[in-house]
Amino acid sequence: MTETTNLVGKLLIAMPDMGDPRFDHAVIYICAHTPEGAMGLIVNKPTPDVRFSDLLEQLSIDEGDLAVDVRVHYGGPVETGRGFVLHTADYASGAGTMEVAEGVSMTATLDILEDIATGSGPKRSMLGLGYAGWGPQQLEGELMQNGWLVCDATEDILFGRAAEHKWTAALKVLGINPLMLSTSGGRA
Repeated sequence: MTETTNLVGKLLIAMPDMGDPRFDHAVIYICAHTPEGAMGLIVNKPTPDVRFSDLLEQLSIDEGDLAVDVRVHYGGPVETGRGFVLHTADYASGAGTMEVAEGVSMTATLDILEDIATGSGPKRSMLGLGYAGWGPQQLEGELMQNGWLVCDATEDILFGRAAEHKWTAALKVLGINPLMLSTSGGRA
């Protein structure tokens, strides 16, 4: 895989004719992309039935007075019982934190939830339950089929609370008006 095709730190924007309803209008932050496949977190689909305080209670983590209310998202259809915290790089949890791109890290250990619960976690974060995953060359094939657009990530799209506006905001990064998108793709 060449430097130009590595999508780590980029956003995937689902095209309007995405056939899989789990990814309808999805915006996915790519956390890993190698010849073996890719992994990302959907950043614009909050879970209506799961609140951060409920997760803390379920995990027997005391919520302190300085706790930040982290929005819980549907991170993707793979391993939905596992949590991944995408966050600003001002926080690190030793071996449990992986730097994804400049200014953005991911932690998948309980200590970040404990730190967020006591107010000593990252400045900005989002929690994804599950992740989106692709096998070797699968994502590249979906890109060739015009299933996704790719753009640079912004902190507001990653961590902003207005999930219902993130798809449109990501398109605007590319200078695209969503009303001008066709539901059928082509190749010139």
